[in-house]
Amino acid sequence: MRKRALPALDTPREFDTTTARSINMRAIMSTGNTTTEARVVKALRAAGITGWRRHVKTIGGTPDLVFRSERVVVFIDGCYWHGCPKCGHIPKTNATYWRQKITRNTTRDRRNRATLRRAGYSVIRIWEHELKRRHPEPAWLRRLHRALAH
Repeated sequence: MRKRALPALDTPREFDTTTARSINMRAIMSTGNTTTEARVVKALRAAGITGWRRHVKTIGGTPDLVFRSERVVVFIDGCYWHGCPKCGHIPKTNATYWRQKITRNTTRDRRNRATLRRAGYSVIRIWEHELKRRHPEPAWLRRLHRALAH
């Protein structure tokens, strides 16, 4: 499905309107975006890591990546949407709504992690800010190597 182009925004003040905010948030894709998931896939390919599948819906929580034989799942989370303790924040406009929304997301994330762990999966969570760092072998990739080795 092709997303509609966003209207040009002259200033952040335009986000004070519910319609403009709604249009912007609808345009944000949950899968296949270049800043998170595509970066991880590119790094996995560069590291020679294979055996993963994307968005497997047959296990709980629909993880971004699943290594079935190793029973490892990977969630790639945006810092804003999933309430990153390091850099997540609540917007000043409509703060009550966003606080509740992010709380629902984090609650769902904890529930999914617990369900998957009970089913015998190791759960790796990669935060968006971790993908912005440029290291030969980033911390998230080391965590994944350890989980795959067990």
